[in-house]
Formats: sequence, structure tokens, C-alpha cells
Amino acid sequence: MKFDMTFLNGNIYTMEREGSRVEALGIKDGLIVFTGSNKEAALYESEQVIDLQGKTVIPGMADSHLHMYAYCQNQTAVDLAGAKSIEEMVKLMSSKAAVVEKGKWIKGVNFDQTKWKENRFPTRRDLDRISTEHPIVIRRCCLHALVANTKALELAGVGPGYDGGAGGIVEFEEDGTPSGILREQSTKVFDEIIPDPLEDPEERERIMTEVLADMSEKGITTIHTYAAKIWRYNEDIEAYRALDREGRLPVRITVCIDELFEPEILTEAQKANPYRLVQFGAYKIFSDGSLGSRSAALRKPYADDPGNVGFVVCNQDTLIDKVMTGYEKGLQPAIHAIGDRALDMTLTAIEKTLENARKNGMTDGEMAERLPFRIIHVQMVDEKLVERMKQLPLVLDIQPIFLCTDLHWIGERIGTEREKGTYAWKTLQDAGMIITGGSDCPVETYDPIKGIYAAVTRKDFDGYPPDGYYPDEKLSVYEAVCAYTKNVHYATGQQEVLGTLTRGKFADLAVLDRDLFKIAEDDLKDIVVEKTFIAGRQVFTRS
Repeated sequence: MKFDMTFLNGNIYTMEREGSRVEALGIKDGLIVFTGSNKEAALYESEQVIDLQGKTVIPGMADSHLHMYAYCQNQTAVDLAGAKSIEEMVKLMSSKAAVVEKGKWIKGVNFDQTKWKENRFPTRRDLDRISTEHPIVIRRCCLHALVANTKALELAGVGPGYDGGAGGIVEFEEDGTPSGILREQSTKVFDEIIPDPLEDPEERERIMTEVLADMSEKGITTIHTYAAKIWRYNEDIEAYRALDREGRLPVRITVCIDELFEPEILTEAQKANPYRLVQFGAYKIFSDGSLGSRSAALRKPYADDPGNVGFVVCNQDTLIDKVMTGYEKGLQPAIHAIGDRALDMTLTAIEKTLENARKNGMTDGEMAERLPFRIIHVQMVDEKLVERMKQLPLVLDIQPIFLCTDLHWIGERIGTEREKGTYAWKTLQDAGMIITGGSDCPVETYDPIKGIYAAVTRKDFDGYPPDGYYPDEKLSVYEAVCAYTKNVHYATGQQEVLGTLTRGKFADLAVLDRDLFKIAEDDLKDIVVEKTFIAGRQVFTRS
């Protein structure tokens, strides 16, 4: 056999098992056909030889849960992630208002009030300081809450007594005037009237290709992107397919949708095709909100808001119906569950769905052939919940990088006792759960190196706390890398052809500037990706 490409002199971690390494890889038609030593590789001819010069190689990294369309939309808005106070937010937004025609919408994204010195939500009065002639909306980083100024409220028809509708929360001042804060489903009123900056196909393609190129620069070869129609974060699979047809798509794309699929795409979504770069994936279902906005559904009230137990998007019967309907159609339900009450409801829905499937004659063997249920976030667990999870076919899509932000306030939010069961990755790992790494971008950066650092150290990016937040829940470097490489592909049933650098699998890989298994854990965040390949095709090089 003559290889298309050979990698020599590498420190190549196959990730087949912990510590498994080879010096050389042989690639033919995008697949790995040889792994072994330099000496063995020398027995084969090759069209191209790449001398890795001792560099470390791992499988291409993945993000199991992000919102690509939302992130691309955000590139046209004011990024408030770096603001440290309401004053800084006002200043950033005012700079934008100074150059935008009066009457035009101004949008800010990624604000996080827990990072502000005031540690409170802004209101319409704060945004009115920016402008009363522009309608202004800023959305929290979690996407579950936004704040509007008076002009925007007027245009949206949000006034005294306004009903946020099923699944929505609108806050009011003492005199009954809207405060400007809206949460969950009620935010849709603005999504329906604010112009979509990506409606221009050329602008959308420009932003998308820039973002995808940046993902390649960070060693990402696969993403699972979720539409969020409740916020008008739609996903047009044809946009990705067009790039693929032109040979310009550097990342594998699985598009997941938060409504039941149309008949014409249902068959395609029921089973992944590993030879496609673009495919449909899971059916997304919401059960609650977020801890950051105090809308995650808890069994007991928030410690810092005693009258609040959070929010469920739908009741138990409706959730069961949604999960069951998706499963019966052959789809893979993927349920957003952050609070412990939401997770309890989600597990009940999955249990009832499987019970109903057996009642209708589906055998255990037939169910085993189906893709596992996905639970997204899983930020609060206890022993009983974990025991129930162990009995179910699950993949848990976690976001380790959340902890870099949340560790500063989560104890105040839910109290010390419940805090012990938050972000319990090692507990879930040791219980036999398959956990995958993601970012929920634009909530956090999609850089998987930063996610691996968070999973291993359980610290923020300043190294706090010195020993890590509940250090017993740290993942090993191997476990963390698995979460961002091979584990992700179990979620789509593609583990036979993706995720490890072994024979018969696609040559998706990342070349790193140092050995992540041999450096201090605090240095993990500084690793730099030097080259990225997808199916043996180089899609990024730093030199």
C-alpha cells in the first residue's frame, strides 16, 4: 500500500487507552491505515511525509454543545464580556450609540452581572442612560435573560400588566412599570422585532467562515451546534453544506434542532452518517433556565433568593410527552437540565419513555441500538439522582469552563450543602457515565484547551482557588481529553470512525506545542495548537 500521507517522529497519543502512544501514522483516503514506529512506517511509500519533530499529537477536539448561529450573530453586537461594572457596560454601549443612526436597534451580548462590582441586574433605567432615542437590548451570557431600555419596551409593547406568556418571566417595579428585565420565553418578544444581522447571505458567510477558521486554529474538528428557535437562533444546514461542496468546510458539523423535525429530514436525523461532514443530530428540549439568572429549577429555594425555586419550561407530563414523542419518531432527545428539580424531571421523562417503548413491544436489543439520550449541563446531582442515571442509556454533555466563572458565586446561590453536588464530574465519571466536553458558546469560549484546563484544575484563569474548587471532583488529564475527543462521538454513534487515532478511523488530529500529559496542570491553558487536520486534510497551520 502507498500512503497519501505519513506522519513521522511524533509523540502521538492515540487515546485508545491511557498512555497509548505511537511514533507514526499512515493515512489513505482520509483514514488512518497504519500506526506504529518510524521503522515500521519506513516500509511503506508515501505521497507526502510530515516530520513532526517530536511534537505531541492528539485526536481532533470537539465541542458537544454550542450555538454557532448565536455566536455569529454576536459578532455584530457589543461584547460586554469584559465589563466589570454597570458603568463599564454603559460606557461600551454608549460608544456604539454614538455611531448608530437614531432609532436603530443597539444590541449588547455576554453581560454577566456576577462579575460586576454592583453584583445586580441592570434595569431599563441604566440602559436609558445610554440613549432614549435608540431601542437597546442587552442579553445575559447564559442567553436566558435580557434587559431592555424604555424605548425598546415601548416598541415591543411591554408595559404595565404585560403577560410574558407561558414559560416567560417579566419583572416589574413597585408602581407596576416593567423594570426592563425579561427572562426565558418572554424574551422572544424582542427576538421577533429586532432585525437579524445575518439575513444578508454574504455577511453570514463571511462571519461563519471566520468563526470556523478560528475553531480550526484551536484544534476543533467537530462541533454539535444547537438551534434555539425561542431566541431566533436558527441553524441553516444548507449554509454548512454549501461550504462543504466548495471544499471550504474545516469542521464537522452536527446540527441539532429544538423542535420536532420535518418529515423530509427525519430519516436523515435518525442515524448519523460518518462519511458526511454535515448532518442533522439531536432533538433539543428545554426543562429549565440557568443558575446565573436564578431560573434553573431547584427542589429547594435559592440560598440568596429564598422565595425563588427557579423555573420549569413545562410541567412533568408535558416533558414526558416531548421526550416520548421524539423517541418514538426515532430522534435522539437532548434535554437541557441544570437544576436538581429539572434533572429529576428529566430522568423521570426518560424512564417513562423507555417503559412505554417496552410496553409497545420494543426489545432491550432494539433499544440498545438507538442513540443514547443526551442530558445537557447536569450541574446539580446527588446520590439518588446518580443512581437513577446509572440505569439509563445516557451521554452527559457538560461544560467544564462554566466553573471558571461560577465558582465565585455558586456557594452563595445554592448554599454549602448543595454546593457539594455541583459540577460533580469525577462522581459522574466514576459512576460509569460518558461525559462530553463543550462550551455552550456564546456563553463561554469554545476553546477546548481552556475547557480541558477547567476540567483538570477546577480553577479560574487566575489560578483561584489554589487547590481547585472541590478538588475531589477534578478529572485527570486523560479523562478531560477523552471528554473533548473520543467521548463526543459516542453521542452521535460515530465512535467507530472518529475520536481516536487508530486504524480505520478518520485522520482528524491536532498538533500541539507541548505534551499536555507531562506539564503542570496550571500550564494546560497555555497550550498552543500548531496544526489541525480533518480526514488527513490540513485545515490550519501556525507556521
